[in-house]
Amino acid sequence: MNVLKQLKQFYWKDRYLLFISIVCLMCSTALGLVYPHLLRFLIDNVIKKEQFEWVPYLALLVVGVVAVKASFAFCHGFAGGRLGNRIAFTLRNALYEKLQYLSFQYYDRAKTGDLMSRLTADLEAIRQFIGFGFAQILNVFLMFTFGAIMMLTMNWKLTLITFVTMPFLVFTALRLEKRIHPEFRSIRQAVSNLTTAVQENITGVRTVKSFAREPHEVKKFALRSEEYKGSHINLAHTWARFFPILELLSSVCVVILLTAGGMFVINGSMTLGELVAFFSFIWYIIAPMRDIGFHINNYTQSKASGERVLEILNQYVHVKDKDGAIALQPEQVKGGVRFEHVTFAYPEKQPALIDFHLDAPAGSVIGLLGGTGAGKSTVIQLLLRAYNIKEGRILLDGRDIRDITIESLRKQIALVFQETFLFSSTIRNNIAYGRKDVTDEEIFRAAKLAKAHDFIMELPLGYDTIVGERGMGLSGGQKQRIAIARALIKDPKILILDDATSAVDMETEHEIQAGFRELMKGRTTFIIAHRISSLKQADEIIVLDGGRIAQRGTHEQLLKQPGPYFETYKIQYSDHPDFAKQTEERRVAN
Repeated sequence: MNVLKQLKQFYWKDRYLLFISIVCLMCSTALGLVYPHLLRFLIDNVIKKEQFEWVPYLALLVVGVVAVKASFAFCHGFAGGRLGNRIAFTLRNALYEKLQYLSFQYYDRAKTGDLMSRLTADLEAIRQFIGFGFAQILNVFLMFTFGAIMMLTMNWKLTLITFVTMPFLVFTALRLEKRIHPEFRSIRQAVSNLTTAVQENITGVRTVKSFAREPHEVKKFALRSEEYKGSHINLAHTWARFFPILELLSSVCVVILLTAGGMFVINGSMTLGELVAFFSFIWYIIAPMRDIGFHINNYTQSKASGERVLEILNQYVHVKDKDGAIALQPEQVKGGVRFEHVTFAYPEKQPALIDFHLDAPAGSVIGLLGGTGAGKSTVIQLLLRAYNIKEGRILLDGRDIRDITIESLRKQIALVFQETFLFSSTIRNNIAYGRKDVTDEEIFRAAKLAKAHDFIMELPLGYDTIVGERGMGLSGGQKQRIAIARALIKDPKILILDDATSAVDMETEHEIQAGFRELMKGRTTFIIAHRISSLKQADEIIVLDGGRIAQRGTHEQLLKQPGPYFETYKIQYSDHPDFAKQTEERRVAN
């Protein structure tokens, strides 16, 4: 029940629906107790005494009871369904909101398919149990209690004799719950793995086909499907072992009743009508006890699902606003950035930055160059507060960014990633994503600066053209130019270009950079690039190697120094007509 206690905040505000559902179910259950008494009256008073004038009245009474019982059953179903759907709605929104605010550190380990499974299948199991399962489990105890009371009032000796097998029935049901819960947990994990496999395959279908790896993917999916099948087979084996025992104990209970009850009727200690009524009451008890396995099934399934949902809800948010954090006002931000002796390492990895120092005055352009894993993207991630630093500090206009609210900090930063992501929406909506109040003129201006306007206008619906999932239907360069326009329209104080022109040709890169030079005026800009042509205009270029600063200076200064910058320049420009001349000038200068 600990899972239900932790989820209480999501259903307790609608507890009146839960109470209505339970009360209506109790009334419906209580009305069911009328039938055995009607049978006893029919046998002992109507048939045995031949008072057949009671038959019409009994028939009308049965119809009335059925009608009222059906009304209560409807109210139970309506209230339970409404409760379950409200819980699913509230819980789904809470999960989605929590996922929005979890830090990058969580997503470094999370799998998309697993998260999708928790938001769908696991929530459905919780909805079913809280909406109906909880009331039905309570109803099992109500039926047992009501039935036992009625039987004890009719013949307490026969009741005690009949209940001999009940402790064994309860013991078996409890053992079933203990054995079945881990298996439902494994089934939920198998569903997540299966969903992840499907999601990854569909997302990377072009890669799969380009490498002709369809057989490999089919085999990989078959393995995941085999795990899912195996989990269900294990569950079926458990049911196969326990369910016959439950059936046997129920049947033994009936046999004992018929044997002992028959003896009581023969010796005159009870009437035939009482025996028939007693027989009806015993099924009133046995039926829910036999179905307790089904209810345990629902309970353990929802328990496993609830644990998986709570794993997200209870997930620690590593990066969050500190108490008293200040919300930046756009007009107050100039854009000066300073890294002071920052050292940072990703969890369970070697340091990505070591004693990193950088001073970027407002309006300056900083270039970052280095090989894969050198620490370039880490610099940007730390500026965005995607991770918390352990040593050193980062300042924005002289204020530690940890003293600034995350939302207001990131509103002053626009970033164009190397891997472009577009939403399945119109091009207009993708460009305007970073702002709420944006005009068509601003969208067109941003697209023109990003050199995207011309190709957009050639599309069938222009800016209202809907791009496919993740921008499918557009070339890599087109997607990147839309992403650049999306960053420009934000009108940021700090602009970050993470190899933003890697997917465009040299001519388009030159045109985009010309637009950047106009936009960079008055903004602090960080350019991460592998092409030196993108860094030539930077006020300072920092060359990183293994998380440390290997070189720093302007383009001209670094060309005159031996080191990784000139080696990179030599690789990229060795066939350039002026390369020999520049090399000679460098040799003479040294």
